[in-house]
Amino acid sequence: MGMFISFEGGDGAGKSTQVEKLATWLREAGYGVVVTREPGGTELGAHIRHLLLHGGDVSPRAEALLYAADRAHHMDTKIRPALERGEIVITDRFMDSSIAYQGAARSLGKNEIRDLSLWAVEGTMPDVTFLLDIPVETGQARVGSEQDRLEAAGAEFHARVRNEFLALAEDHMDRWRVLDGTQTIDSIAQSIRHHVAEALAKNDSVHQTMSEAGGTLNA
Repeated sequence: MGMFISFEGGDGAGKSTQVEKLATWLREAGYGVVVTREPGGTELGAHIRHLLLHGGDVSPRAEALLYAADRAHHMDTKIRPALERGEIVITDRFMDSSIAYQGAARSLGKNEIRDLSLWAVEGTMPDVTFLLDIPVETGQARVGSEQDRLEAAGAEFHARVRNEFLALAEDHMDRWRVLDGTQTIDSIAQSIRHHVAEALAKNDSVHQTMSEAGGTLNA
């Protein structure tokens, strides 16, 4: 099996930027890397993403079920096949976002959303999850005025999201790495590279891929 890395955080945290920087670094070292996102990591997911973020009014339960449908298809058709090939999968959001946004901020129940998501992915979880933590007001300023349906949900909603991410990280410290998202892009990227290099050193199947390619990891 390969390695599964997820990035979490509030809107405007800089996840997409760090996903791309990490992918570039790993590819330069000879790894096979698949970059994806939720929602929208597949053709079906792109349609679901449009419904969720730009489709007008969606009830909280329908929202949660649409995310779960996207996640199940995403896992079956893109994530799991890449992991079985020994590649590194990096996703911009995964099931922890559903727990924070729908479970906590939408008050649908954190355990219920967790169980729904685990069923959708048949228990497959990231090896490492990076939380880019920023104050709500910082995220809103970065997003600006052109906001999708969730970005426009308001400061109180996003405060609940942030608090739940931090709680998840505290409860699962073996998997989560919390980074200050207000640092410079390069500083954050260096911290991420350090943690990923440590994780890869413990993963024989992925490390062998790098060895065959002759690549090296220089954080």
